[in-house]
Amino acid sequence: MKKVLVLLGPNLNMVGIREKGIYGAETAQSINEQIKVYAADNGFESEIFQSNHEGDLIDKIHSAKDNFDGVVINAGALTHYSYALRDAIACLDIPFVEVHMSNIHAREEFRHTSVIAPVCKGQICGFGKEGYKLAIIALKDMI
Repeated sequence: MKKVLVLLGPNLNMVGIREKGIYGAETAQSINEQIKVYAADNGFESEIFQSNHEGDLIDKIHSAKDNFDGVVINAGALTHYSYALRDAIACLDIPFVEVHMSNIHAREEFRHTSVIAPVCKGQICGFGKEGYKLAIIALKDMI
C-alpha cells in the first residue's frame, strides 16, 4: 500500500481555535481524523505530523525519503520565508503537494509568495479542509 505523509506546520494545531473566520470552527483533530479516513478510502496508508518547530519539520521531510511515496504539506507561515524547508523538500525525489486552507493570494501581501511552491508539484489553496482531500487525489495520480 502506498504511504502518504501529511505534514502540518506552525499553529495548525490551533485550527478550530484561532481565527475561526478564516479557518473555521472545526478542530484540527477532527480534520486530521477525516484526512486519515479519506486517505485510507483512496488506498493510502497515512501519517499526520504537526510541529511548531522548523527543524522538526525538516527532520520529518528527510525521513520521508525512505518511508513515504508522497507528501501533502501545509507549512503554515513557514511557506513564505523558510528557505531551509524549501531546500529540504528539494532534496527528495518524491512528490509534494502544497496545501493552504485559506486563499493565501487573497490575504495579506506577505502571504502571496510561497518559497516552497517551486519545489512542489502543485499548490491547492482556499478550499478549507477539502484542500487536503484534493491533494490526496493529486498524489494518487502521481504515484
